[in-house]
Amino acid sequence: MSGNTLGTLFAVTNFGESHGPAIGCVIDGCPPGLELSEADIQAELDRRRPGTSRHVTQRNEPDAVEILSGVYEGRTTGTPIGLLIRNTDQRSKDYSAIAQSFRPGHADYTYFQKYGIRDPRGGGRSSARLTAPTVAAGAVARKWLREQMGIQFRGCMTQIGEVPIPFESWEHVPNNPFYAPVADVSHLETYMDALRRAGDSCGARIRVTATGMPVGLGEPLYDRLDADIAKAMMGLNAVKGVEIGAGFASVAQRGTTHGDSLTPEGFESNNAGGVLGGISTGQDLEVSIGIKPTSSIISPRHSIDTTGQSVEVVTKGRHDPCVGIRATPIAEALLALVVMDHVLRHRAQNGGAEPPLAPIRASFL
Repeated sequence: MSGNTLGTLFAVTNFGESHGPAIGCVIDGCPPGLELSEADIQAELDRRRPGTSRHVTQRNEPDAVEILSGVYEGRTTGTPIGLLIRNTDQRSKDYSAIAQSFRPGHADYTYFQKYGIRDPRGGGRSSARLTAPTVAAGAVARKWLREQMGIQFRGCMTQIGEVPIPFESWEHVPNNPFYAPVADVSHLETYMDALRRAGDSCGARIRVTATGMPVGLGEPLYDRLDADIAKAMMGLNAVKGVEIGAGFASVAQRGTTHGDSLTPEGFESNNAGGVLGGISTGQDLEVSIGIKPTSSIISPRHSIDTTGQSVEVVTKGRHDPCVGIRATPIAEALLALVVMDHVLRHRAQNGGAEPPLAPIRASFL
């Protein structure tokens, strides 16, 4: 294993580089019999596709997915599913000026030190372009989980830069480029326009949830459901923090508040985020991620070159001033992949055994 595969029974191996001929993934362990077409996957890819608004990179990639294997007559066969997304709008010349220097905040320095060689074009393997295959694989997991178990995934942006975004309704999320749960995003448009003019970038906070969860997913001690969620989310480019449930707000809570009391009708709260002892409670999974400011900006910054000499770096090209804007469908996909893997692991260990108590949800919902 070389850090390119996520999952145990539902295992997704990601391949490719930002400016290579193609990117893609191989899904191993998908159950047979799932009706699956390229259109099922394309709908999710279109949600994260670049060039969809003036607030994201203008790289014009159709992100058209091709199913290479694992599907026969419209159904999965149980064999590895190969998914390919061809790169069609590379502009590698944008990176010629920084081929011998390291961009601050990027993986240029660490890749060069680790491997002794790096692909400077768009960040190569470390580019957020490689999240497209993740979303494609997540689409397969989401379809199976929705049809077989009724589990649904959704996400939204709750903060951009220093601007908090109050929650109004999930219905607003698909109607704006920020995935914001508010009707009016004009103030977010103004904020991003000013940021772009200043040649700077900002971070974001994303919330992602899973509803319809069963009880019992997760393993003690090191394969806990929340631990695997945190690992997957930290595998997303630019993520610097993950919270489950109340997260860091738990520090300021008292035990009388934080503990989710149980009643015959259900849980009274969900500070645990749907996980106790690393095992799902049947409540909604609640996950938040913190995304750092985009490292590729046109403002000059100090760095060094491959010989160790001091240089000034200006990153040209087409970049998101806030990579968090397109992160919501990626975070949803990652959560789906983790849940899918744990569903299959639970089924393998426990078979069709029912829990001794009828699952209780949350009376506060």
